[in-house]
Amino acid sequence: MTYLAKPKFHHPSLVANKVGYTRRDYEGRISTLCAGCGHDSISAAIIEACWELDIEPHRVAKLSGIGCSSKTPDYFLGASHGFNTVHGRMPSVLTGANLANRDLLYLGISGDGDSASIGLGQFANAMRRGVNMAYIVENNGVYGLTKGQFSATADRGSKSKKGTVNRDNPVDLVGLALQLGATYVARSFSGDKEQLVPLIKGALEHGGAAFIDIISPCVTFNNHSGSTKSYDYVRAHNEAVSRIDFMPQHSEITVTYPAGETIEVQQHDGSILRLRKLHPEYDPTDRYAALSYMNEHHARGEVVTGLLYLDAVASDLHTSLNTSDRPLFRLQEQDLCPGSAALEKINAALR
Repeated sequence: MTYLAKPKFHHPSLVANKVGYTRRDYEGRISTLCAGCGHDSISAAIIEACWELDIEPHRVAKLSGIGCSSKTPDYFLGASHGFNTVHGRMPSVLTGANLANRDLLYLGISGDGDSASIGLGQFANAMRRGVNMAYIVENNGVYGLTKGQFSATADRGSKSKKGTVNRDNPVDLVGLALQLGATYVARSFSGDKEQLVPLIKGALEHGGAAFIDIISPCVTFNNHSGSTKSYDYVRAHNEAVSRIDFMPQHSEITVTYPAGETIEVQQHDGSILRLRKLHPEYDPTDRYAALSYMNEHHARGEVVTGLLYLDAVASDLHTSLNTSDRPLFRLQEQDLCPGSAALEKINAALR
């Protein structure tokens, strides 16, 4: 019997971040996914993003549903809070946890089956309510755990490994996120670390409903000619609208850029997203223009990636519900039941 275990000791020369952790401290268990799975690249990008942001692992709550994608939280942030929910129900469990303890950073990991099929209603309500979370969908267009059937995000006309043609129209989670009110919407490719890591960093620090759809090829069932979510197809049809750099509030901005249009957007916490617009006509602050642009290029068979939409003045569910600044789980009986005098004052105001 073979046991998969990482060594407990770290090399003494590993570099620590500003809160004293090395990159290894943000890792989890050894992955049991297929060799070459795009999901492992996403796990590596999340590890890199959290290490670079100097996030203390115990401040993160990671939640997932069911599927290959929902196994991945076991492979990163092993010292964080974690909850593996039932199929498609990650958003509602995360919403409840977020309402109870607003002090944590919430990271929801899902897949195209988990979010676009059984969990579609859960996804929609998390976006429209503005739950403060980074919602990542690892999108490969198939049900990998049940031998490669088309998922709801598979493009019409794409072929399965056995040659079956998909006759159904796809669910576009990015389009839905834009329509439902998400304030940070992006799409990326698991094989593009340079683009993906800053996108994840921006989502984690956004302060509202942040959604990233990451095309993540399934090397076993959906990495062949005829698939629109294979490594070769995405590399050949990737239409990047922007490259971003993320600067936390405490970082000195010393990055230089090639010629071209750039814009800086300050987020609620003071961090800055600097966008290098690869297409000067593209406006990432116009929700409906972003949706139109994405649909136009999808009709050409192109996969638009980058930060597609950003509302820097993001609000979240706590703002709309006017909840206490103190996490609800910290409130005591005297906070929740102030007594008959306070009740009488409220009743008098309603007369």
